[in-house]
Amino acid sequence: MRVRLRRLLRFALSGLIVGAVALQFVRPAKTNPVTQPDRSIQAHTQMPADVTGILKRACADCHSNETTWPWYSNVAPVSWFVIDHVNHGRKHLNLSEWTPENQSSVMTQDHHLAEIYEEVKSNRMPLSSYTLMHPEARLGTEEKERLCKWVIDERRRITEEQLHAGDSH
Repeated sequence: MRVRLRRLLRFALSGLIVGAVALQFVRPAKTNPVTQPDRSIQAHTQMPADVTGILKRACADCHSNETTWPWYSNVAPVSWFVIDHVNHGRKHLNLSEWTPENQSSVMTQDHHLAEIYEEVKSNRMPLSSYTLMHPEARLGTEEKERLCKWVIDERRRITEEQLHAGDSH
């Protein structure tokens, strides 16, 4: 009986090892698409250096084309979650592709800024699952307030700029 149990355990363990190795061959693509600088958030906003730093540290890995892929993004099945998470984040808001191609839509920019404000103000971003592995991405109260103040100021600026552009026509 004992010998049988050992064989069964050895067989099960071997199966798990083979399965884990086989999973490593199922790899979704990790991408960092080429970015056109004239489409980035920096090209369309007046962003102070401190805000640039906050966005780069807390948001860029999931919300830009400049993802720094961590070592665990190479290990399945964790890699599947990480890559899907980044792709979803980019789809929702991509700081590298701030405006639609060949456009400079004030409404799009205002919408993106409003989303940033709401997500940061309500503590939904950065995600706790991300800050667990990247504690440097956590935002303190002052950083959240600074980011939200910049969003308010920037929304006001682009609205006023649009109004002045309408006056000159």
